[in-house]
Amino acid sequence: MDIHHRAEIISVGNELLRGEITDTNAGFLASQLPLLGIELNRMTTAGDDIRQLRETLERAQEKADIVLVTGGLGPTADDLTREAIAAVTGEEPTVDAALENNLRQLFGRMRQEMPPHNIKQAWLIPSAEALDNPLGTAPGWWVRKNGKTIAAMPGPPREMTIMWRNEVAPRLRKILSKQVILSRTFKTYGIPEAEVAEMVQSFFESENPSLGIYAHLDGIHLRFVARGNDAGQLLRNAGEQLDEIFGSRIWGRDDDSLEGLIGGWLGKTGLTLATIEDGTTGTIANLLSTTPGSARYYRGGLVTGSDATKIAFGVPPEVIATYGPVSPEVAGIMAAMIRERFSADIGLSTSGISQKSTVKGEPPGLTYVGVSDASGEKTWGHNFARFRDPSGQREAYGALFRLRERLIELKIA
Repeated sequence: MDIHHRAEIISVGNELLRGEITDTNAGFLASQLPLLGIELNRMTTAGDDIRQLRETLERAQEKADIVLVTGGLGPTADDLTREAIAAVTGEEPTVDAALENNLRQLFGRMRQEMPPHNIKQAWLIPSAEALDNPLGTAPGWWVRKNGKTIAAMPGPPREMTIMWRNEVAPRLRKILSKQVILSRTFKTYGIPEAEVAEMVQSFFESENPSLGIYAHLDGIHLRFVARGNDAGQLLRNAGEQLDEIFGSRIWGRDDDSLEGLIGGWLGKTGLTLATIEDGTTGTIANLLSTTPGSARYYRGGLVTGSDATKIAFGVPPEVIATYGPVSPEVAGIMAAMIRERFSADIGLSTSGISQKSTVKGEPPGLTYVGVSDASGEKTWGHNFARFRDPSGQREAYGALFRLRERLIELKIA
């Protein structure tokens, strides 16, 4: 594999060392570097200590030509990333007038006076360029000196992600080799990760394109990275082979989301959808309602967590008494009821056991999905006991995949 650039990732913060928060930034950045043709040497966590952080930066620069730092850009005394970078470069930070003006205007728009300690967020050193942060008060730093690059980004994942995409990644592309690097992700569902790996075993023997397999809530993702002038053709060839191997079990590519695909199909046909959830904590409603354009097709949803609520919403008590609150019969009635109540073309329901223990003889993680449309009701059963988590996200995606399956049956897709 022809990779000439090596990177290290440094995550800064005592809260990371204490396990108070999970470091998602490092994982995100690690997934992005191969797409730029950059090899990751090491990921390190450093506390809010100037000596420790300086030593960590110095070690990173000994082994890598690109160092990505997240965190430590806040306004308080224990936010020391700027000080550490200044020490490593041997430069003194000074207040940049333009950055100070931007900060004061930002606080002014919030109708607040800028606290004096926030002035350090307007610091720059001579070899640093400020990186715009549209979601926070902390600009990043892009530092180039002695053939080395340091990119310092904020710790909050939302701020870090947008700064990476808008500021850091484009700058890295400019300084990297001119080699063409392309990537393509293929998303599968309903096949265990080990089985997927077996089905694509032959691809692991190739370095170009290279293949990575990743487990996500919406299935197993296969990501290819191809290099060279024929990178596009290499990815097309890989895609054709995967279509032969997986067929319809590949549900999406690259940035496709399940909720986005379903919404696109509904939007094109003018059909509407309503949901009612038990055991998924409103996750389906959240996924659908936060998809751009969902107001055109998503009528809304209800969340229920008890038999009494189901009965209040319209499920006959005798059905619950006869078949149990978590059953295909109840799921089918819930789907039909929500479809009628919200005057929607399609109703989607989940009825599941969110507890970690058996309920009325049924195992934890058992979930029934119901879909109601003009042709009637259809139900499916799933058992997510091995993967049970209180948020019900796996169950929510399982329900959306069943809805996708039904839309394909109805030739709506």
